[in-house]
Amino acid sequence: MNGQLLHKTPAHMLSGPWKVVVVGAGGTGSALLPSLARLHHAMIELGHPGGIECVVYDDDTVSEFNVGRQGFYPNDVGQYKATLLVNRLNLLMGTNWVAEPRRVDSSVSLRADIVIGCVDSRRARHAIAQAARRGRCLYYLDCGNETDRGQVILGEFGKARHDRLPHVGDLFPDLLNPKNDKGDDTPSCSMADALRKQSLVINQAISVQAFNLLWSLFRNGGLNFSAVFVNLATGRTNPVPIDPAAWARFGYDAPKPTMKKTRRPAKAKAAV
Repeated sequence: MNGQLLHKTPAHMLSGPWKVVVVGAGGTGSALLPSLARLHHAMIELGHPGGIECVVYDDDTVSEFNVGRQGFYPNDVGQYKATLLVNRLNLLMGTNWVAEPRRVDSSVSLRADIVIGCVDSRRARHAIAQAARRGRCLYYLDCGNETDRGQVILGEFGKARHDRLPHVGDLFPDLLNPKNDKGDDTPSCSMADALRKQSLVINQAISVQAFNLLWSLFRNGGLNFSAVFVNLATGRTNPVPIDPAAWARFGYDAPKPTMKKTRRPAKAKAAV
């Protein structure tokens, strides 16, 4: 990476295993998890002690209309998505990841270095944020999309400060407001119906951008941008730099850095 890093990866993530929680094993989740396993393998090969320890939450099962559109095959129909993907990756990559075939709700506390939300509803994002606050999570990587566009936003939890990366709830508070959910969670009646609602490519496009941010955190030891917007209709990918002026365009005002008061040196007393 050229230039000075604007955000540095915490030292403990470079010297010990990453604890990662992925919420959602559907379209984007099933695309991102194999990449996460590749990242784990690359980290180990490059000398990182521990790689990635991952837990995957999703209470949904594979339907016949998920086949081909998500990372599933005909023989997968009827099985829990989280269990299926985790077992497959553990077998193929030698990982020891854990599946939680359940929903993240008020009974869940998340403790992780990074919680990755591969969900599209406001209700699910709100649940992730609440579970992260009940536990202890450092980063929140939101991977959301609509028909042919979406966003990947890496932010930090914690008290507001001038150098904290804003998470998706800071930049887009409405996306964490469950009262404004559209409630369109009804399953599609066919794959053709699903493809009318969403591009076949968008989940892969979003997962690649998330993968790139995670790779940079490890390989480069930090980031110069923390969010990316993808628009397949126009072919544009727009990064958001780590810059309070850029964040302010979304309506988020980062706290100003506090100025340290410097003491003036005491005047030496004249000798008597």
